[in-house]
Amino acid sequence: MTKKARILVVDDEDTLCEALRFNLEAEGYSTDVAHSAEEALTLDLSAYDLILLDIMMEHISGTHLARILKQRQSTASIPIIFCTAKDSEDDMIDGLSLGADDYITKPYSIRNVIARIKTVLRRTAPASRKETENRPNSLSYKTLIVDPVKKTCTIDNTEIKLPRKEFEILTLLMRNPGQIFSRDQLITTIWPEKTVVLDRVVDVNITRLRSKLGEYSRNIVTRSGYGYVFVE
Repeated sequence: MTKKARILVVDDEDTLCEALRFNLEAEGYSTDVAHSAEEALTLDLSAYDLILLDIMMEHISGTHLARILKQRQSTASIPIIFCTAKDSEDDMIDGLSLGADDYITKPYSIRNVIARIKTVLRRTAPASRKETENRPNSLSYKTLIVDPVKKTCTIDNTEIKLPRKEFEILTLLMRNPGQIFSRDQLITTIWPEKTVVLDRVVDVNITRLRSKLGEYSRNIVTRSGYGYVFVE
């Protein structure tokens, strides 16, 4: 029997939480609800396959909780979908830059949320054994080592914490040294489920990635008018 995906809904609107729980369980997902970030932090968050997260909550905001999740090794790889009334372009860029896998603005339909969840879970599901075996266990350049299976990045044997999107960009570039990827190619590869992702989102993620790579930041080169490339 296929294991049910476990989803956590974090939102301070009781009615919305229960509506999401009812509909998600009807779709076959095991669903829990937390009415605040503080309540969510009391749970074993590493046990969930996806987290639906509101941004505007009292005390600890959804973005603050997302930062906490991405900083913890046990939860860094759990996909996050923001569901929020904050619908400006800057809000969306900020949310995606934190490593969120999708950003849904309120009001939304339950059907849309479920469709987005299915897409994200399908894309982030563990690779099959065959796919894993056909890929190298690690990518390296000098003391920079990326492990696509363990989802880790280390420099001089010190782990560098990277949100999902930054990690996927680095992995893609290091797997294809010398190949230039345009913004459109990166969007298609790293955000395949998105209907609209702005070029600025790519630039923000590249800038944040470079800021964490120290001396190796210079290996991610901008080819003006073309895109980005990892140069050895």
